[in-house]
Amino acid sequence: MEASNATPHGYYPLGVELPHYVANDNSTISLIARFGFQWAAVLVASYHLFGYLKPTGKFSDRLAFTWMCLTGFIHLFFEAHFVSNHKTLAGEQSLWSQLWKEYSLSDSRYLTSDTFLICMEAVTAFAWGPLAFLIAYCIVVQHPVRHALQLIVSTGQIYGDVLYYATSLLEISYCRPERYYFWFYYFFFNFIWMVVGCCESLQPIGCRER
Repeated sequence: MEASNATPHGYYPLGVELPHYVANDNSTISLIARFGFQWAAVLVASYHLFGYLKPTGKFSDRLAFTWMCLTGFIHLFFEAHFVSNHKTLAGEQSLWSQLWKEYSLSDSRYLTSDTFLICMEAVTAFAWGPLAFLIAYCIVVQHPVRHALQLIVSTGQIYGDVLYYATSLLEISYCRPERYYFWFYYFFFNFIWMVVGCCESLQPIGCRER
């Protein structure tokens, strides 16, 4: 047990205890490339699936469908992986566990079973994830409930991101001091959903005005 507690790691704040931690056996570049390939595969498959299901559909709907499929994939599978494995995540070596350990260099709370993050990610995974796929279906069949659901999901994503930023920035730093981890991992990857969420939440208003 003492040897396990002494396992070195690069997470902040200094001294955070991760007794079950095991270092990743894949490089950072390899992990990001493999995750990027998954993103690209979902985007390409969704883009072409919409064309197959609705050949005469609008390009804006095609983009929205593609985004919702990617959002559903990230929420329902990747983020659900964290919720289901948060207690043992630091010692696992599956691709997604290693990705979470890499991301945790910007926020070590993901490896310490932080209560707020578990609750936030659970809502994101099991509420916004399935709803994103439902919205994608509604886009294809042109069901009007799509706009109400889109507003709910987008608002929830924005609210979640605001709370996520605030609970970290207002407390001690959980991020390594290198700018790469803060701006690329912590800020950029979460800000994507804030920007797209704002655009998606405004779309139903535009539809009502027309």
